[in-house]
Amino acid sequence: MAGSFVQDVEDAPAAPWEGHPRRWAALAVMMACLAVVSLDTTILNVALKTIQEDLDASQADMQWVVNAYTLVFAGLMFTFGLLGDRFGRKPVLLSGLALFGIASLMSAWTTSPMQLIGTRALMGVGAATILPTTLSVITNVFPDRERAKAIGLWSAANGIGIAIGPLTGGYLLENWWWGSVFLVNVPFVILGLIAILVIVPDSRDPRPGRVDPLGVVLSTVGVIALVYGIVQAGDKASWLRSDVLGPLLGGVALLALFVIVERRSDHPALDVSLFRQATFSAASVAVALVFFALLGLAFILTYYLQAVRGASPLRAGVLILPAALGIAAGAPIAARLARPLGIRVVVTVGLLLTSAGFFASIWTGRDTPTWHYEAAILAIGLGVGAALAPSTEAVMASVPRDQAGAGAAINSTTRLIGSSLGVAVLGAALSGSYRTHLGSAVNVLPARYRDDAASSIGGTLSAVTRVASGARSAAASGQLSPAAGQRLQVQLGQLLGQADDAFVSAMHVAVVCGATVSLVGALVALIWLPAKGHPAGHHLAEDR
Repeated sequence: MAGSFVQDVEDAPAAPWEGHPRRWAALAVMMACLAVVSLDTTILNVALKTIQEDLDASQADMQWVVNAYTLVFAGLMFTFGLLGDRFGRKPVLLSGLALFGIASLMSAWTTSPMQLIGTRALMGVGAATILPTTLSVITNVFPDRERAKAIGLWSAANGIGIAIGPLTGGYLLENWWWGSVFLVNVPFVILGLIAILVIVPDSRDPRPGRVDPLGVVLSTVGVIALVYGIVQAGDKASWLRSDVLGPLLGGVALLALFVIVERRSDHPALDVSLFRQATFSAASVAVALVFFALLGLAFILTYYLQAVRGASPLRAGVLILPAALGIAAGAPIAARLARPLGIRVVVTVGLLLTSAGFFASIWTGRDTPTWHYEAAILAIGLGVGAALAPSTEAVMASVPRDQAGAGAAINSTTRLIGSSLGVAVLGAALSGSYRTHLGSAVNVLPARYRDDAASSIGGTLSAVTRVASGARSAAASGQLSPAAGQRLQVQLGQLLGQADDAFVSAMHVAVVCGATVSLVGALVALIWLPAKGHPAGHHLAEDR
């Protein structure tokens, strides 16, 4: 009898793992860490002009202030995801968050463009540890039945941080100096470090295998080259220049070589067979296109609200808040609906709603009532939130729990590539269309100002300001007659009106591009994402 009882106990199924006791507190800490990094993605945009003037920096310098962070961030996420799996996610997160805080403090007190470029690159190193590690920690402390909800809240924190960046930056610039947009990170970093030490449990892959240095190098250099090419395309407003095509093709070639090497390796850094799974690949594409839409929206709206509507940075940030509210509401709701309705339905509807918000922006003009474009922004935010959470859950569910760092790194890298593409593609569409619609209107300016004035509405405003200032000086010294000065003033006023009209027309072209890309994402989700049930439950069976 005793032997029979023992055998019955051994044969009884193990109780399902209930998750870590401090998992919800750990989630709150991960969300706060992520929000700080996400905030930094957009908070700097409103301060660039002020920083440029204060540091006497060139436009190329300011581009590298942004690009140094983006490139390092993109290139190192996969590496740090692997390091977290191998050496422990908690120590990697602690070191990365500490570096992010120190680099933020250094950035606030820089006195030259080169110093700021260097400290921003250090911030990118810190950020590259935080984004994938927070997601892999969540994957490892929550049981299967709660993980979707946790990832939904984590996704909401990511989108909200991006959306409130302009608001935070505008408020800080109106009340303090430009360094405050970096210093704001420091108290959150200190609190985050303490909370991680006290609350967050450590986890790692118990069977990490041998290191794959060639795979790590190929993935890092390949991603950096690809993202650099995309960023260059946005900066140069062209995809056919040699300094754009070279990095793009080089990055694609290196990533293709990475896949070949990993397939043949007996200790690969990444199981590339994951990309053969329709769910994993389609969800990764959906994540990239969601961030394409979100960052593209932020890029377009910043110019529209400040240049055309005359909003201050702070007011522009307030007007973008509906996007944050939409993401905050859409992500958790979508996470709950994905199980009964299926991930395919929820992600498809989310991307269709995003597309509808972009299409609604076609009717936005110089004097459109505020409620109209606010409704469009809210729709895009809801759609982004609805598509983001289930797509992220599908990616992470396709990866074994012990290798969550690698899965999170892939997810995070696709986010950043999508973000860079959103700014580059929509920015190029905006710039090219603006130049076309403005046409010969810039001919009222002296020849040396025309090319810069035709490149963007910001360039037009800057050129008009310089010409008007020079005209006032010439009139005061008697070099310009009152009649000529009056005539020039009228011409410059007409040019500003034409610039507003040209920008609105160009914005319509850009939002159609955004709507079309979102529709493509919806089609991808409809065809390849699973209809119902857990997207890849066989990988994450409760083995605790």
